[in-house]
Amino acid sequence: MTTKAPVKQKTESVDREHLLHLLQKMVLIRRFEEKTAEMYQQSKVRGFLHLYIGEEAIAVGVMEALGPEDSIFATYREHGHALARGVSPDAIMAEMYGKLEGTCRGRGGSMHIFDAKTRFFGGNGIVAGHLPMAVGVALADKKRGRKNVTSCFFGDGATPEGEFHESLNLAALLHTPVLFICENNLYCMGTPIAYHSSNTNISLKPPTYNIPAVRVDGMDVLAVEAATKKAVEYIRNEGEPYFIEFLTYRFRPHSMFDAELYRTKAEVEEWKIRDPIPTLISYMKEHDAYNDADLPIIEKDVAAVVQHAVDFAEAGTLEPVEELTRFVYTERKQP
Repeated sequence: MTTKAPVKQKTESVDREHLLHLLQKMVLIRRFEEKTAEMYQQSKVRGFLHLYIGEEAIAVGVMEALGPEDSIFATYREHGHALARGVSPDAIMAEMYGKLEGTCRGRGGSMHIFDAKTRFFGGNGIVAGHLPMAVGVALADKKRGRKNVTSCFFGDGATPEGEFHESLNLAALLHTPVLFICENNLYCMGTPIAYHSSNTNISLKPPTYNIPAVRVDGMDVLAVEAATKKAVEYIRNEGEPYFIEFLTYRFRPHSMFDAELYRTKAEVEEWKIRDPIPTLISYMKEHDAYNDADLPIIEKDVAAVVQHAVDFAEAGTLEPVEELTRFVYTERKQP
């Protein structure tokens, strides 16, 4: 199943250093994810594992438009969002190893990365379950007179859920500064979007709640960045919600347990032609902003970061058995 790409948004003029920065971020996410899959196959990482490979342009482009005071809510496919936000690769890998040095002391695992320092509030395992939370945080910022923006990432599979519609309705009614970001990769687990949504153009749904919405090419990091900056500016100025549907595609199965029998190899290869990493490199070459040595240097630096994360996780500490009930039961003081 394929869907035509939306019309590209007008991109801003950016310099070579910024382009290299975007490229480095996307390569970091790609190589980190690949290493995570490798560690999973070695039984070092357990539980569920949902890879972000192919969708890197969205996380990187969106984070460039946000400030440190803004909040982020993400799905269970959130390693890329966390890395783009600046969460420590060491802490992320340690979390997936189940080590105390992880972002959640090893208790959250792959699907529940959380980092208060960067205002990265998950990693949420329930489809659409974090949309109401994002609206709540945005409402809290509004009541405190802050100009913060709360960004909420979710997939196309969240849009038929009741919480999706309830959250959009409340966000509009309460005039909350929340940015809804739909990463439409065309499949809800193994279900094509045409089988779970009567209207496959998701960007047409928010206007029914009086929320402005656009559809953007999610494989183009510059288009993502430009569209998100426009959205963030609108939210900060108007104090109202905004919605972006990014059309994208995951190159790997839904999870490591997925046999991927619902789509053809030809379809996957067709989308790989639009891989966001070589797409950005092609753009840089067209604008004389790329040297042949750039990617090898980035790859070398990224490899060191990823290997350090693995070494950090390997050397990490497992939680003592005596502390397994900590944070589970409330410790009542005797009167």
